Amino acid sequence: MMKRRAWLVGLLSAACTVMAGGMGAARAQAAGGQAAARFPDHPVRLIVPFSPGGGNDNVARTVGRRLGEILGQAIVVENRAGAGGTVGAETVARAPSDGYTLFLGGVGSHAINPNLRKNLPYDPIKDFAPITLLAQAPMVLVAQPSLHVRNVAELIALARREPGKLDYASNGNGSSSHLAAVMFATEAHVTLTHVPYKGLSPALTDLLSGQVPLMFSSVVAILPHIKDGSLVPLGVTGAHELASLPGVPTIASQGLPGYETSSWYGILAPAGTPRDIVMKLNAGLNQALQDPSIRTSLASDGAEPVGGTPEQFAAHIKREMERLGTAIRQSGLQME
Repeated sequence: MMKRRAWLVGLLSAACTVMAGGMGAARAQAAGGQAAARFPDHPVRLIVPFSPGGGNDNVARTVGRRLGEILGQAIVVENRAGAGGTVGAETVARAPSDGYTLFLGGVGSHAINPNLRKNLPYDPIKDFAPITLLAQAPMVLVAQPSLHVRNVAELIALARREPGKLDYASNGNGSSSHLAAVMFATEAHVTLTHVPYKGLSPALTDLLSGQVPLMFSSVVAILPHIKDGSLVPLGVTGAHELASLPGVPTIASQGLPGYETSSWYGILAPAGTPRDIVMKLNAGLNQALQDPSIRTSLASDGAEPVGGTPEQFAAHIKREMERLGTAIRQSGLQME
């Protein structure tokens, strides 16, 4: 009898625990829904892991302004440059999971760094909640006019005649511009010498002055100098030609059919951000990307709007990590 009574007490206790847990989950879900309904009730920070003025910064400010109008709160862009995007990524990974700190992630922070940098202070998958892939932006390979090359074939021929003597600038070790050049040299079977800079501005300064003759760069940064004849466009790194660079063929179409790489930009939040808030941000960003003025602005910068679901963005990140990881291992690239 005593054993039966103890068994019944235990059963009732377990049932109460399950009910309490269910009620707690329901309360948490309701609280999350209420938070999403109020979100945002004050300005939202958007961390850009690079200095002002580059492609990342332009995309963040262009889309951020429209998103702020849609949500009814300012999106405040905050530049946290350093260590190839690592400083900004770590800032967001450690931020509260409330939707008020967002990250402009990209190929550097979420595909190159994980394959190239040891002891990253963040996990590109576990520490973030993907929201939306905003845009993809092929780069352009440019040369100094004094180099006297007008296309990829002429550059490859020159590089083979003078192995190791051609320098190229990049935004820094492990940057997307650096990796684009490494992949190019691997595909073309040539040797180029890397000259890394601390950011786009000093690299572009030396490129324009003739200190270095070559560079892979974002279109937005280089387009004015192509138009005024200061630099010669040799090819774009994407799968097709760009409307902003009419007549400039892809590198793949000039004898390197396996070559393709692009920068890309997406919005992420810290892991654990409530699903309702993630979806509210996702809806706002997709709405912003449909705005004709936003699409025109991105296109003028050489970026192609994408959009989509959080799950599609998460799958894109994983694919890029795998693809670029393979390229990095094949090239033997290491941090210098």
